[in-house]
Amino acid sequence: MKEYIAQRATTIAAYIIENNATVRQAAKVFGASKSTVHQDVVHRLVLVNPGLAREARKVLDVNKSERHIRGGLATREKYRHKM
Repeated sequence: MKEYIAQRATTIAAYIIENNATVRQAAKVFGASKSTVHQDVVHRLVLVNPGLAREARKVLDVNKSERHIRGGLATREKYRHKM
């Protein structure tokens, strides 16, 4: 793996852990696609830093389990302001 990819994966994972960020939020901050961020954190980082990869994966799993709730809240707010 190229050094800059390993560095990017490490940096993105650290950001996700520190800010409890979603893949979408991290992608926006780092100017990468959601697919790239996911690949970096879930697949590539395991080869570079398995401990950091586990921590980042915990945050991503929590975000995934809560996303339907956040979506519902966003829809609720949308229609609350229309009335």
